[in-house]
Amino acid sequence: MAVLPGTSVLFTAVGALIVVYMITSLIKLIRWRLHIISLRRDGLPMPPYSILFGHLPVVMKIVSSLPKDAFEHYLLDQIRRTYPDLGPNFYLDLAPFAPSMLILTSPDTLYQVTQQHPLEKVPAMRTFLKPLTQGYDIVTMKGEVWKKWRGVFNPAFSASNLMNLVPAMVEKTDIFYSILQEHADRQDIIAMKTLTNNLAMDIIGQVVIDQNFDCQRTLNPLVDSIRKQIGWLSFGAEPNPFNRYHPLRPLMHWYYGSKVNSYISEQLEKRFDDYKQNDAITTGSVVSTTFKTYYSDNLEMLEFRVQGKEKSQETKEMDPLFKNICIAQIKLFLFSGHHTTSSSICYTLYLLSKHPDSLKLVQQELNSVFSKDREHISNLISENPHLLNSIPYTTAVIKETLRLYPTVSSPRAGEPDFFVTDSQSRIFPTENFLVWLNPHPTHHAPELWDQPDDFLPGRWLGDQKSRIKKGAWRPFDHGPRNCIGQELAMLELKIVICKVARDFVISDVYERGKAAEKMQVDGDRAYQALLGMPTEDLPCRIKKV
Repeated sequence: MAVLPGTSVLFTAVGALIVVYMITSLIKLIRWRLHIISLRRDGLPMPPYSILFGHLPVVMKIVSSLPKDAFEHYLLDQIRRTYPDLGPNFYLDLAPFAPSMLILTSPDTLYQVTQQHPLEKVPAMRTFLKPLTQGYDIVTMKGEVWKKWRGVFNPAFSASNLMNLVPAMVEKTDIFYSILQEHADRQDIIAMKTLTNNLAMDIIGQVVIDQNFDCQRTLNPLVDSIRKQIGWLSFGAEPNPFNRYHPLRPLMHWYYGSKVNSYISEQLEKRFDDYKQNDAITTGSVVSTTFKTYYSDNLEMLEFRVQGKEKSQETKEMDPLFKNICIAQIKLFLFSGHHTTSSSICYTLYLLSKHPDSLKLVQQELNSVFSKDREHISNLISENPHLLNSIPYTTAVIKETLRLYPTVSSPRAGEPDFFVTDSQSRIFPTENFLVWLNPHPTHHAPELWDQPDDFLPGRWLGDQKSRIKKGAWRPFDHGPRNCIGQELAMLELKIVICKVARDFVISDVYERGKAAEKMQVDGDRAYQALLGMPTEDLPCRIKKV
């Protein structure tokens, strides 16, 4: 068989490059292993270490003991339980298969990287979100750019502004209530997460862009498209190479992203036209309030609005950068709210079903604040939203749910010459480490919480509340980069529980018995699965109280 001229030279060159790459990678790995060994020799905590495989054997052993769909947040808490003398802060070396990590779970060290010297999010987070937000999102922005745009959106998510939007949230929750009523009458098995997903999307649509998605009753094209695009997001860490480098992924992001961007762009233009006409900055929606905040210091826009009736409407167009950032934030709010708040609603209802004494106390509190006339509770909340600040036990139930089932962590990027110091004065380098701020081990730490695995809403009330260490509860993170939507999430949860808890209780229908023994985490059958949602979407029946 004839060989083309130069072919053997090409193969030799490619082979040489591969060999050089492998040798270079091996040298880097050896140097990194020696660095980790030096940290270990200096007394910095980490699980048992293998010079060949790092901490991969420890991680694989723990992962294999968990259900296949278990939330990755469980890993760190299981390491803590397996090695109780390890302490709250430790290293995990997973090179070359995954980033090596510095795990911080104590409030004092978490304070250092979130408030004292806030670390930026890891580049992998930007890669993950870029197909959705094109890099315009406030989660992964850095420095002064982040500071400016976070400031633009903050007023829209303030407690005072969100109180104006409570009637819209109540209206969507009334639909959710009606759907629960229908399922209670039929006594059929439902996936509760599906219902709460649709509720969360409806609320976000109304609150953020003043749009009635109506996805609790119908299939909304925008919601359908963004859900499908979310399904194609990837950290690029899937074990299956075909999934990791799926050839259709770029095409799917372009197709669904274009549809979503077009819809949101059209809605933004309508809101902007309203703003130029001095009409409708009255809804308080996130978009309307953000327009007002962004353009309040823009003298050209102020002049245009004053003289708008006399000047040509072609004079002013929306700032393209502002528009792109608004589109990115709206998509991000739809993504995050869809997965986080909806899961928290599921778990709050689930825990109340498992603790009838707590459910009874919630019902008594609601009867006291809103009267026993349940038919008018929607009107009462809408007309006086501040009543939601008068339900301390219900709020305690929600806080305890978020403690037991946090849904979001915060991976930060370590920096050269930045070190974290623990309570024993040990100094932890952060350079070249992913600094993982995962609330699950913090929320379950016995040194921070009495009976950490138990559902005890009373710990948030009276004298017991003073025992909670500052910074120990962090479902929304702390510091300037905390979750911008935490006030909205708490309002949603309060409204749902106020509306539902006196009339319905769920009864889960998970498979039990020996066949299901391996489908538990720390004895919990409704453990958290992908993105912190209840496994199997919480299959249940709805019962009338």
